[in-house]
Amino acid sequence: MQDHGSLPSVLDVHVNITGRSSVLGKLKSRKARWSVRPSDMSNKTFNPIRAIVDNMKVKPNPNKTMIALSIGDPTVFGNLLTDPEVTQAMKDALDSGKFNGYAPSIGYLSSREEVASYYHCPEAPLEAKDVILTSGCSQAIELCLAVLANPGQNILVPRPGFSLYRTLAESMGIEVKLYNLLPEKNWEIDLKQLESLIDEKTVCLIVNNPSNPCGSVFSRRHLQKILAVAARQCVPILADEIYGDMVFSDSKFEPLATLSSNVPILSCGGLAKRWLVPGWRMGWILIHDRRDIFGNEIRDGLTKLSQRILGPCTLVQGALKSILCRTPQEFYHNTLSFLKSNADLCYGALVAIPGLRPIRPSGAMYLMVGIEMEHFPEFENDVEFTERLVAEQSVHCLPATCFEYPNFFRVVITVPEVMMLEACSRIQEFCEQHYHCAEGSQEECDK
Repeated sequence: MQDHGSLPSVLDVHVNITGRSSVLGKLKSRKARWSVRPSDMSNKTFNPIRAIVDNMKVKPNPNKTMIALSIGDPTVFGNLLTDPEVTQAMKDALDSGKFNGYAPSIGYLSSREEVASYYHCPEAPLEAKDVILTSGCSQAIELCLAVLANPGQNILVPRPGFSLYRTLAESMGIEVKLYNLLPEKNWEIDLKQLESLIDEKTVCLIVNNPSNPCGSVFSRRHLQKILAVAARQCVPILADEIYGDMVFSDSKFEPLATLSSNVPILSCGGLAKRWLVPGWRMGWILIHDRRDIFGNEIRDGLTKLSQRILGPCTLVQGALKSILCRTPQEFYHNTLSFLKSNADLCYGALVAIPGLRPIRPSGAMYLMVGIEMEHFPEFENDVEFTERLVAEQSVHCLPATCFEYPNFFRVVITVPEVMMLEACSRIQEFCEQHYHCAEGSQEECDK
């Protein structure tokens, strides 16, 4: 027997048809036209490096080979290779066939356990639940900002500082407040000015140590003073430590979380720089919250946000244990020895050039150089200075306007030594051609 009870009634059909007709009527009354516009988020996304570099219309001197001291990729010249153990770990992960599917969005448990074990210490203990794996350190920073800040709130960002902080924050409607680093104090933070920026809408302090673009490394004493401000003002810290342990022999890297149990810290790191594989896109967030200030809400929020792209590359996750445990100390030592040698060479050459004021770096891959603009009156600013350096000498350095710090430029110290020597020689020639004695300082010029 047919079950008529499961069929729609005549009345139901009439109502559905009537409802559909009214919708169609509304659609007909709307004048159909194409109107596809970019979202507010895309319109608010702005990368100052791209904006400045892409607007440089100058062409390099055709008689001189281009030397790019502008690219923060240690692999670009082929002189800094990752260790064979790192490469073999990736081959083994691929050959195993175990890492071709989806992983949990925060990463495989076994991979998170390896990262936790690698960075665990008594002063800052870590377990797998404290680790979120991300698609590079950039995504780690993005997730941290997204979980801590709402549109209309503000974050504290270093000046000079990595331009991505502003790019990410402003795309999310988060206000950026800039605190000053002091070149005369090896780029330490102006703590008084920093604290004056904090208000009821401040939700995060970004501390980048070692620094891009400065190459500076904060002392333990200075880090403790930073933590004291954060504790006093109850502001959590996003510690960008992607260059952690990339410090020269006369300095020591102190992970921020090892110095405080009171301030909640999200530490961002990854494989990119220390292991010389930025294209592998493996980063992480280490959650340090020993007083349970973040609680479950921030952890759960990070997990939810990580689900937007379903986690980083599973092959690299599969290789993490071998990368972290089997990379020889000699590899790290050799990389740092090369960087320090290049830093010393570059600093020594540039400090002897009238009109330039390099700041000696202590780590990372960069060196900042001040331009005494009064001695180069034909250039309006650092952007014009670096543009002409490209046009005349085919040497490309990033103007520090990219990092919110005019009248400086940044040098990347990862290039082969012979290129570094040649670049410094060309910079010297350029400065000698354009240097003018400032008014009233002829006596000094005659010395």
